[in-house]
Amino acid sequence: MIIFLRKLSKIDKFTLVIVGCLIAIGTIAVYEATFQTKLHGIHVNNIVLFGVFCIPMLLLATIDYNLLVGKLSYVIYGLGILLLLLVMFKGENINGAVRWLSIGSFQLQPSEMMKIATVLLAAHLLQKRGGEQLRLLYDIVPFALVFLLPTVIIMKQPDLGTALVFIAVMLSMLWMGNVKALYMVICLSVIAIAVGTICWLYFADYELLAKLVKPHQMSRIQTFLDPTSDPDKSWHVKNAMSAIGTGGLSGSDGFYMDRGFIPYAYSDSIYVVIGEKYGFLGSSVLLLLYFMLIYRIVLIANTSMNLAGGYLVIGLVGMIVFQVFVNIGMHIGLVPLTGLSLPFISYGGSSMLTNMLTIGLVMSVHIHKDTVPLQMSG
Repeated sequence: MIIFLRKLSKIDKFTLVIVGCLIAIGTIAVYEATFQTKLHGIHVNNIVLFGVFCIPMLLLATIDYNLLVGKLSYVIYGLGILLLLLVMFKGENINGAVRWLSIGSFQLQPSEMMKIATVLLAAHLLQKRGGEQLRLLYDIVPFALVFLLPTVIIMKQPDLGTALVFIAVMLSMLWMGNVKALYMVICLSVIAIAVGTICWLYFADYELLAKLVKPHQMSRIQTFLDPTSDPDKSWHVKNAMSAIGTGGLSGSDGFYMDRGFIPYAYSDSIYVVIGEKYGFLGSSVLLLLYFMLIYRIVLIANTSMNLAGGYLVIGLVGMIVFQVFVNIGMHIGLVPLTGLSLPFISYGGSSMLTNMLTIGLVMSVHIHKDTVPLQMSG
């Protein structure tokens, strides 16, 4: 107990304050989004879940992360894959997607937890090189497969938004893992060519593209590239942009939100609630808090005395940065609409648990930053 308390005394309290502020903003936004609806009251669940999930977060912070970024990472990763496969056979179908497992009254989304499991194993693989430049066949290929396996499974749920998180985290960790610039250029070029091909096919051969992607994905591509072609399909994005615009400097009365023009306002579209109800000032406060959180996490990565801790934190911060950028970007027309939660703000038990465990791991790296790794191979 004394050791536990001693470790907790070393925790980065400023980071915890930032997380607490984000949770508070999220709870207020959930309240605003569900006021006078059948979901009114779930903001209380948000507070309860935060309180409950603080326990595993603090426990994880006191565990030496080197234990998790060792051979145990293979076990954690394997369990995550098994859960993803279980979703395919026993998952709950909600709004046409099979992504959840029912555990009593709690809906667990294994793809959320798989993010952390994948980062743990990826950090283990990278630290085995000891900072040396990554080799294509022996390092980069197995590293990429660790990310691509869950990505393929998650795509079948279907959940493009979460699948893209894995790709973004993979690229961020590869870059920090000392990969040849040529390999990174090739990888980014392939992504750019794929995106360019989709855009070209949309205008040059719509029917062919429609055969290659799922109908709901085609709808989102159409909404992004040609929003005037079908007002019904671009309804969500247009209303989101209009709502944020009406927020002005300090917010409005919530015309769009109160009349149900913003689908899933309490979860994926919660940024629209903040933009409409609290305007530019509210959005700025939110973005400032994210900037401060990311800055603190990067500082922790920089002060870690061993590579595993640095790689682990970079993977986790890459996950947060990508989700923030895509979630906000899709509601202001910067990126296509996709299902992706806003970290610490969107309502959702699995999402909050993953985010809290993420902070727990970051705190573990901070607390054990001077710890000598238990093993450098395996």
